[in-house]
Amino acid sequence: MTELLAVEEINQRISQISDWKLEGNKLKYIKTVKNFVEAINFVNKLVAPAEASQHHPDLEVSYNKVTIILTTHNSGGLTEKDFKMAKTISGLS
Repeated sequence: MTELLAVEEINQRISQISDWKLEGNKLKYIKTVKNFVEAINFVNKLVAPAEASQHHPDLEVSYNKVTIILTTHNSGGLTEKDFKMAKTISGLS
């Protein structure tokens, strides 16, 4: 099990990843694109980094919006894995 981050650490790290919001013990990001096809293409870009890190986001697709939720389920909150994945996702276009 991965170690949970302290509240102070979470607050420091959230300021380093633009467009992500802290919601309880989860990170949330909403990516808005042109249409449904682009939304699915964006989701497909998440597969390789998620598989490589063995850390998989919760996803919701609604036409031209992809909502991404990150949390480390087996730890019960936010860990280093979540912030690393958030930075990776933020770097995708």
